[in-house]
Amino acid sequence: MRDTERPRVGLVLGAGGVLGGAWLVGALHAIATETGWDPGSADTVVGTSAGSMVGALLACGVPPWFMVAHSAGEDIDVPDASGGSAATADRSAGAVYRLERGIPPIGPGSLKLGLTTLVRPLRYPPAAVLAGWLPDGPISTQPLKDTVRRACSESWAPHPGFWSMALDYGTGRRVAFGRADAPPAELPDAVAASCCIPGFYRSVRIGGRRYVDGGVRSTSNLDVLRDEGLDLVIALNPTSSLADGAVRSIGGLVSARWRAASGRRLGSEAKVLRDRGVDVALIQPIEHDLEVMGPNLMSSKRRHQVVTTATRTVTEHLRSTPLGERLAALPAGISEAVRRPPGAPSQWPDFEAAARERWVTRPLAA
Repeated sequence: MRDTERPRVGLVLGAGGVLGGAWLVGALHAIATETGWDPGSADTVVGTSAGSMVGALLACGVPPWFMVAHSAGEDIDVPDASGGSAATADRSAGAVYRLERGIPPIGPGSLKLGLTTLVRPLRYPPAAVLAGWLPDGPISTQPLKDTVRRACSESWAPHPGFWSMALDYGTGRRVAFGRADAPPAELPDAVAASCCIPGFYRSVRIGGRRYVDGGVRSTSNLDVLRDEGLDLVIALNPTSSLADGAVRSIGGLVSARWRAASGRRLGSEAKVLRDRGVDVALIQPIEHDLEVMGPNLMSSKRRHQVVTTATRTVTEHLRSTPLGERLAALPAGISEAVRRPPGAPSQWPDFEAAARERWVTRPLAA
């Protein structure tokens, strides 16, 4: 039965490469510390590409404050789900670029998708039209999978409402791994598929089919929540902005046009939900964020600077708009999920085990 006293909340984490993921971490940290609401307690968490990686960590019980501390290089010696120490884990959320073994594929990565979009180009976004003709990428997704395995010891996240958005590389069909109608997949594979930029990463095989980045279809995939009966959806989208950043290069021009397209798509998807009576709150980078992020979102050089800037700008946004009060009115999160607990790391709870216990005692509403 649905708990009528508790509003049903969805959280959407959009695509954005390495620096987009960093922006998401800072934004989530700001939300938790400023409002006391735990983003990982949302009834449904939808992640696309970088948002899938960050969302998977949330869904496994990793608090935003921990992500920020780890990004900063803090030496936190706590055991992870793989049996190692979090202190030795990669600080870039899987942004380690290694060549896939073997000879790189030659020719279109998906001739079937390329021909399908060629025949009916207006039915597909431009990125999907391009994706089929690009060669299958040379970069391995193994570091992405390894990052997820450090957070999750079982086949899927403790959170039963986590969806990882990917694109079927043969049909162009959008797939929400984790949803009841999706093919079965293990969490590391689903996240890697969602992050698999065509032409850069090698496509990910799941159940005999190949999948690529869910951002090819939409950088936000907000509209996938249209039939979920949610009261409020909070969408964080790193690749759109209401600000007009200065264009100083060809790369900056391309980035600006991409952000404009992403913003139009985000707006149209938000309208779909609003027309169904869902309250939608959009949080996007502002000019200060764009200046730090720059046009190359796959660079990890400014990653923690992006985290700290996003924490500041989103905190200011929450304080200056009604959204902060709206989120503060939601049921308060468990203290260790919102703020760093006192004491030594050895005294902290096992985040994954605590998340599983929370979702046993508070299952998804029917």
